[in-house]
Amino acid sequence: MQDSRTAAVSMRNITKTFGTIVANNKVDLDIYRGEILSLLGENGSGKTTLMNMLAGIYYPDEGEIFIDGKPVQISSPKDAYNHGIGMIHQHFKLVNVFTAAQNIVLGMDTDQDGKHISKGKLDIDTPSKRIREICDAYGFDVNPDQKVYDMSVSQKQTVEIVKALYRGAEILILDEPTAVLTPQETEKLFTVLRNMRADGKTVVIITHKLHEVEAISDKVAILRKGEYIGTLITKETNAQEMTNMMVGREVKLNIDRPEPHDVKPRIEVSGLTVRSSDGLLKLDDVSFTANAGEVLGIAGISGCGQKELLEAIAGLQEIESGEINYVEDDGSRSSLIGVDPVEIEAKGVQLSFVPEDRLGMGLVANMDLADNMMLRSFRFGKGAFTDRKSPHKLAEKVVKDLEVVTPSIETPVRRLSGGNVQKVLVGREIERAPSVLLTAYAVRGLDINASYTIYDLVNQQKDRGVAVIFVGEDLDVLLELSDRILVLCGGKVSGIVDGRTADKNGVGLMMTKLGGEAVG
Repeated sequence: MQDSRTAAVSMRNITKTFGTIVANNKVDLDIYRGEILSLLGENGSGKTTLMNMLAGIYYPDEGEIFIDGKPVQISSPKDAYNHGIGMIHQHFKLVNVFTAAQNIVLGMDTDQDGKHISKGKLDIDTPSKRIREICDAYGFDVNPDQKVYDMSVSQKQTVEIVKALYRGAEILILDEPTAVLTPQETEKLFTVLRNMRADGKTVVIITHKLHEVEAISDKVAILRKGEYIGTLITKETNAQEMTNMMVGREVKLNIDRPEPHDVKPRIEVSGLTVRSSDGLLKLDDVSFTANAGEVLGIAGISGCGQKELLEAIAGLQEIESGEINYVEDDGSRSSLIGVDPVEIEAKGVQLSFVPEDRLGMGLVANMDLADNMMLRSFRFGKGAFTDRKSPHKLAEKVVKDLEVVTPSIETPVRRLSGGNVQKVLVGREIERAPSVLLTAYAVRGLDINASYTIYDLVNQQKDRGVAVIFVGEDLDVLLELSDRILVLCGGKVSGIVDGRTADKNGVGLMMTKLGGEAVG
């Protein structure tokens, strides 16, 4: 696709390697002012690496970067800001005990007008005034005096964007900006981005969510296996074409939701109350039933008790009060409260748990794929020798079935991309043939193709009578995949809705306001 204008950014022949891994291979990319560009690609296609070079995090092995037609060298984030480029990463770079204004000016010697702002004691009044001007211009809602630890995820993200604009960014890069936002917060963000575009600024969004690409972007650039495939005008393409270009072949783009059969209670939770180690109430009188042969989706803003809920069922979280019962096929019940996870398994209760923290709780980073498979079966006191053949075969099967990109099954999992680490973890848990499958953000960081593979695996588990509890952050997916959706708001049950008839905006309201307007 040709454009006669001079690009705000031109990247030519950009190549970046990490050891034997080629992250970007001779990539050419043009980014124009006053446009919103979506950057798409599978896991490991080089999207974030490419933008990290533009933002000064990495330096290319080969190639050139041009700003407004002039060659530049960007060796640090400071260089990037000097050229009007700012990047908002998935993990925010904020100091929790500082205010919004303090975070925004942190590390700066001068403001945009060249005036010193850090001589002796910082005068925060002048930066605060400028921050309010930026917020008024684009529609941000930021209190410069609010402490970061009192902010929602959406507010923290807003502070990061305002910080970039305060430092003079005309080209803004956002890496998976809607990953943990409600539909209402996402639309609010998109309104701000449209206002920025109208003001002539340039926005690049790295995302996996095709419906958001269609809603917000003017153009979409696609990478595949580190190489640039092409740029499309968004209004002239569709999700199917974009996905096919990303993957290099035809991909099915619908989530099947087979009708449940032989539905019966499997996990009964009643009055569950959980506090964190520092005494904060995480779950407040939570009650529900997870049925065999169904997918129960769990929706909620990040940090509303999803993690604690799954850990409590898995026997990893101390509870203050309430009951968790496992229901056998004959209707008999056994309590899981205070029972060691090993004893739970010994009872024949096969709980498979995909935790939110992949490398903190799920896998050991320095161990290879086969040994991480063995973690689930290894027990002390079972003899002098361990069975290494079965985990080895399981690792090979997971790599083949889920298309894990790895040099070998002897590779430490810390050397895999985030998406491939997730595949290893999900594959291991599903292969255990559980009766209850607990998943927290099973497709977080996965590309379209891999995500749909996981959805198919979840439905296979449902079809064989597994009770699936699926914590997700993408409401569109939850509404397509789940039979029922339990909505958490501040640790309480805001409501339980039918996945087939629930309204996305209604569920979003329930996530932010107890009961919302969609209970029923």
